[in-house]
Amino acid sequence: MQEKIIILDFGSQTTQLIGRRIRELNTYCEIVPYNKFPKEDKSVKGVILSGSPFSVYDEKAFKIDLKELRGKYPILGICYGAQFIAYTSGGNVEPAGSREYGRAHLDSFDKENVLFKGLKEHTQVWMSHGDTITHIPENFKKIASTDKVEIAAYQIKNEQIWGVQFHPEVFHTEDGTQILKNFVVDVCGCKQDWSAASFIETTVAQLKEQLGNDKVVLALSGGVDSSVAAVLLNRAIGKNLACVFVDHGMLRKNEFKNVMHDYECLGLNVIGIDASKKFFSELAGVTEPEHKRKIIGKGFIDVFDEEAHKIKDVKWLAQGTIYPDCIESLSITGTVIKSHHNVGGLPEKMDLKLCEPLRLLFKDEVRRVGRELGMPEHLITRHPFPGPGLAVRILGDITPEKVRILQDADDIFIQGLRDWGLYDQVWQAGVILLPVQSVGVMGDERTYERAVALRAVTSTDAMTADWAHLPYDFLGKVSNDIINKVKGVNRVTYDISSKPPSTIEWE
Repeated sequence: MQEKIIILDFGSQTTQLIGRRIRELNTYCEIVPYNKFPKEDKSVKGVILSGSPFSVYDEKAFKIDLKELRGKYPILGICYGAQFIAYTSGGNVEPAGSREYGRAHLDSFDKENVLFKGLKEHTQVWMSHGDTITHIPENFKKIASTDKVEIAAYQIKNEQIWGVQFHPEVFHTEDGTQILKNFVVDVCGCKQDWSAASFIETTVAQLKEQLGNDKVVLALSGGVDSSVAAVLLNRAIGKNLACVFVDHGMLRKNEFKNVMHDYECLGLNVIGIDASKKFFSELAGVTEPEHKRKIIGKGFIDVFDEEAHKIKDVKWLAQGTIYPDCIESLSITGTVIKSHHNVGGLPEKMDLKLCEPLRLLFKDEVRRVGRELGMPEHLITRHPFPGPGLAVRILGDITPEKVRILQDADDIFIQGLRDWGLYDQVWQAGVILLPVQSVGVMGDERTYERAVALRAVTSTDAMTADWAHLPYDFLGKVSNDIINKVKGVNRVTYDISSKPPSTIEWE
């Protein structure tokens, strides 16, 4: 049985980050809503209480009965979690004079306390709270302070319960990973045996048991998640896996041919479907972004369903759903607030059971598993690409000619990033075809042709993103190549907006 840390989610924006940091310690963890602790799970080694948007004294604040955990598991409360433990134990939590947000330093801390083993003097931490703990009960011991926060951390005497008012999970807390390691390894006793190799071994065995001799169909997108899911399933059930790769006509230049070749080299049983005529026909004259998405989504389901029914005795639909999808699909009350099924509606429509072998992995872990499976690096490091493809990078209606222009421009940009060694420094990149034309001069002729925008961002999880500060020489070369080589374009711009307030994609 895989030992684990349970993270109780009280609604913090950084709860997923706690999970990522724990996984980086080669320790398995699961994030569950604050009121869904798995009481029957005997593999739990410790519990972390996350932050929250609420104050502990609010009527609507999320609350649990700590008696169900206290004395049974080591506990670490972070921000709201620390305040909740103190408040419900008889301490005082009050609004801070001003919101404490940003860098602070532990001016003093108990170097003998196991939680702070290995920390350097005056270590930097990150605060983000509007309340502060002003008094702790007699059986609590203060173990850290900053210049503004007297009780920055505490431990309950003679108990394995700690609280920290800062966020050890965020990048700006310098020794945050060390603090989490001290809790997870030294206090909880986790063996740090969670790895890509162990995940593959365990998951392949589970898939063999779950699927038996049943046939499985998987919708490939060409992206990292579905590709890794396919290779993992192929290792488990081999010929009983059938993959369907649909070309809706709005993939990148030569992508259908190149990806099909990659999949064949990986030994996958792949059915490639060119359905571009169907999609172009259904998208004719459509300009509204959400309408485009719905047409493509429904069209994909129809094509996939038709092909899947040609395969006899299929009982399972496999998808490349990953852990952030599952977390975001549930509110902390357990209510579904957003569906992340990659091909939403298909399991019900086709009366199939759902198989999601990557549903417990973060994106960086998916890539590590892909490498461990021996997949080619260019597949593993591929940038995210929207399901509707270039349809949402063409502002306005879709035509084959617009797609051709965008494919050519995009190919020059992406290949340029690779040639200049910039591709892996960027989270996501692409070209947007703008619904405007501009005046230009080519040779002795005046032109009136299309403008395109280059978009490249850096990010770790796509929740926030900054525009990539690409070299001017590179941007100049790409602009020159696009204008000279792509018929129909005479102007290139570069998008320097970040997320938020903008989004990564334009539609």
